[in-house]
Amino acid sequence: MTPHAPYHHGSRAVQDLVGVRELADHVGRSIGQGIRPVAAAFLELQPMLVIGGADHEGAVWASLLTGAPGFVRATGPHQISVAGGVGKSDPLAEALSGDGAPGGGTPVGTIALDPRTRRRMRLNGRARPTPRGLAIEADQVFSNCPKYLQKRELLPGTHAPRTPAPAPTTGTALTPDQRAFIAAADTFFLATVHAHGADASHRGGNPGFVRVTSPTELTWRDYPGNAMFLTLGNLATDPRAGLLFLDWTTGTTLQLTGTARTTHAPDGTRTLTFTLTRTVQTPTASPWQWSPPDFSPANPPQED
Repeated sequence: MTPHAPYHHGSRAVQDLVGVRELADHVGRSIGQGIRPVAAAFLELQPMLVIGGADHEGAVWASLLTGAPGFVRATGPHQISVAGGVGKSDPLAEALSGDGAPGGGTPVGTIALDPRTRRRMRLNGRARPTPRGLAIEADQVFSNCPKYLQKRELLPGTHAPRTPAPAPTTGTALTPDQRAFIAAADTFFLATVHAHGADASHRGGNPGFVRVTSPTELTWRDYPGNAMFLTLGNLATDPRAGLLFLDWTTGTTLQLTGTARTTHAPDGTRTLTFTLTRTVQTPTASPWQWSPPDFSPANPPQED
């Protein structure tokens, strides 16, 4: 894919099915390889970044990176640096510690989401380790609209570090507490992959927009968006996916890996079903504490 042809055949198939190819062509002109000054300034204000990719066994994960503002910065017109990288116990730690695929770098998708301003920016490319953390060479850089973003303020201070740091807990099915946590969530992050790269995106809605239908299955409606269908296009060609849920108060993260499929209904609505194979829950993965949400006016009401 190039900046002039940002879509692969999976995204094109979904665009044609929904009937938005012309709109997607128009919106796709915003996708480039360069990091503009306004994007570089936005990145330097962020205290967190979500990164998505595949581990060495092929499972896809979305992981949370955090740091003081400035820990993510543009180091050139096509590259960003991330101080610290992922934690040693993160599912992507091993994959991001090497040189990745032939040709250099591990395919990753990233999203910087700022709840304070309801702004978000996505940068997809290839990551390689550095002495300070990670460097990511950009293949695609673009911003998304503020739809379905809940507004939150970053509260002063950080969580006091716990010694020793609590170890992540893993599983192959959701516990009752995890099911309740997901059912109450208003935001999650979604990582997907395709033959030549990876992507990380955001999904938001009023609490209850994600339904837990069993200890190993979740569903959610795909709300109208930017017509690119990068995520659904990836899933059309490769069902592997990773989900990340964040407790905005305690900093705990819940990572899920598995597969996702899209159901297109006759009335034009779309529903995604995610079947998980592994879970990783990490207490205090983020040091930040955020205020309660001001829900997006774009969020559809939840049906009983």
